[in-house]
Amino acid sequence: MTRWPWLLAALALLAGCEREERHFRAERENTGPNESVVRLSPNQPAMALAGNVKPAAENVSMYDDNAFAVNEGKRLYRWYNCSGCHASGGGNIGPPLMDSEWRYGSDPQSLFETITRGRPDGMPSFGGHIPDDQVWKIVAYVRAMGGAVRTDVAPSRTDSLYSGKPENFRSPQPAIQKGQSASEQAMEVR
Repeated sequence: MTRWPWLLAALALLAGCEREERHFRAERENTGPNESVVRLSPNQPAMALAGNVKPAAENVSMYDDNAFAVNEGKRLYRWYNCSGCHASGGGNIGPPLMDSEWRYGSDPQSLFETITRGRPDGMPSFGGHIPDDQVWKIVAYVRAMGGAVRTDVAPSRTDSLYSGKPENFRSPQPAIQKGQSASEQAMEVR
């Protein structure tokens, strides 16, 4: 008779425990409702897709404060072979991603447009080839490479051989708006 209250109390306590909740869809959609933006590059991976791509709805990366998503962006960066042109962020055939000189801007919206629309001088258009949610995770990781996310969010090590500093030890680089050089931005700060 004295076991039933203890058993009921244990069941109530167990039912009250809350597990971590993981969302398998984007917390917030950050693309326009339709494909209204023209591709800037005819180069595309795999089979070329006809038509336009979706624009970014806001100039906000919804994953800049999510360590899991930034780390997923790092995995996707390697998986989609971004390192083939940009190496580990230091540049190779493509421009470096760890400095403050960005031709098309380093803010989230500019990075999203660069990945989805491509650029005329070599960057392929990945719009329609990579899901928008994954593009935003890659954007968050590219921002982490430049030191634009908090150090407790940026990945701390890599699984491959790389002699550079991990992302959470890099000094922050200011975000540059599209069409603005680093020297122009420095003049505005002063």
